[in-house]
Amino acid sequence: MKLSAFKAYDIRGRIPDEINEDLAHAVGRAYAGFVRPSKVVVGHDMRLTSPALAAALTRGLTESGVDVYDIGQCGTEGVYFATSAGDGAGGQFDGGIMVTASHNPPDYNGMKFVREGSRPISADTGLKDMAAMIREGRLPAPVAASGGRVGTRHPLDTRGPYIDHLLSYIDRSKLRRLKVVVDAGNGGAGPFVDLLEPHLPFEFIKVRHQPDGHFPNGVPNPMLEANRAPTIEAIRRHGADLGLAWDGDFDRCFFFDEHGTFIEGYYLVGLLAQPFLEKERGARIVHDPRLTWNTLEIVREHGGVPVLCKSGHAFIKQKMREVDGAYGGEMSAHHYFRDFAYCDSGMIPWLLVLQQMCVTGKPLSELVGERMRRFPCSGEINRRIPDVPGAIAAVQAHYASQATSVDHTDGLSMEFEGKAGGEGAWRLNLRGSNTEPLIRLNVESRGSAALMQDKTAEVLALLATRGAVVADH
Repeated sequence: MKLSAFKAYDIRGRIPDEINEDLAHAVGRAYAGFVRPSKVVVGHDMRLTSPALAAALTRGLTESGVDVYDIGQCGTEGVYFATSAGDGAGGQFDGGIMVTASHNPPDYNGMKFVREGSRPISADTGLKDMAAMIREGRLPAPVAASGGRVGTRHPLDTRGPYIDHLLSYIDRSKLRRLKVVVDAGNGGAGPFVDLLEPHLPFEFIKVRHQPDGHFPNGVPNPMLEANRAPTIEAIRRHGADLGLAWDGDFDRCFFFDEHGTFIEGYYLVGLLAQPFLEKERGARIVHDPRLTWNTLEIVREHGGVPVLCKSGHAFIKQKMREVDGAYGGEMSAHHYFRDFAYCDSGMIPWLLVLQQMCVTGKPLSELVGERMRRFPCSGEINRRIPDVPGAIAAVQAHYASQATSVDHTDGLSMEFEGKAGGEGAWRLNLRGSNTEPLIRLNVESRGSAALMQDKTAEVLALLATRGAVVADH
């Protein structure tokens, strides 16, 4: 049995070569053997292969004596919510599994895992152990063989409590009518926007709204520039106040202003930190190292404590718990909330942003525009390169004499303060991919888009001397 689908944070691979029902069944048994749960939540996305994989996974769990609570088609955060919230009758769950391949092509699928309290399971905290159990044939025997109790599958509808929880982040009395383009990309977000709609005063213009595992309009991944055109066109055609788009399992939400301009996820981190700091001065806000200056300034101005953390959901969630962070944000459009079991949600962010627009009377372009001018950034640039560590070392050596700060929390971060008053100040973060020979570059400056662009080109040219070529993603 192939185990190449086991990745750093989840299981993900091509159907049927890397992911199939046999593997899903084995994963259910391995999860039961590693976590030793009594009750587990299972959900799945809208991919055509997901129901069958979820059924095979469920069979592996129930054969191992585990009761499965099936919440059906949902987003990844639906599993996070159900696992942490319990069964509604006082019972608690010991873990949860989501069958999804997020924004991958249609012929992919996978699984994401949590244990009790929706604590993530990644390679370092269980996935490697589960893979070893399958590879070495150490799966627990079916309980029926020894006369044990076989687990039972229970359907569980958590939509009502989940929608109530989402609405708890906002004060609906402060909302006013806004025209909002919502582009689900034929992923899973549409039905949950529909469930929220009766509770909100917004007019929703729905684009690629129905879940469709055939992906007739392409894979739902708004990070790809080519995928943004339908959202932008709908905003302009309808004169909308903003646009929203999601990836397939809608754990990430992407924003477009009233002009159809895509807003880098970096600028949402500072914006989303503000309502939490208004309620809790001194709250800790967790952020990643890729782009930081805007976040640091906003958090400190609002009386908060910024906490730096390595990129990646497992690291952010762990740090959120360690420091009891009220909110955490990554520039990659993952946003984490203390009251959401420290997990990421693609629904809570847009509710908070729309509330800020209603309360301030400002369009999204104004809420983030000044921040974008003060801290222009490159966005994440990927290059394929043969020697990632060697390239990072070369960049550090090249700039070492000029840097005022060097940090290795996640790859290489270097800051250059320039002249007094901040003129000429810029910073870079350079990090390798966990799974591919890719290097990822982010550059930002203080107040000078031209400087940011020049320095971005300069670093890319240096990487090119190490064999870097444009990556396809």
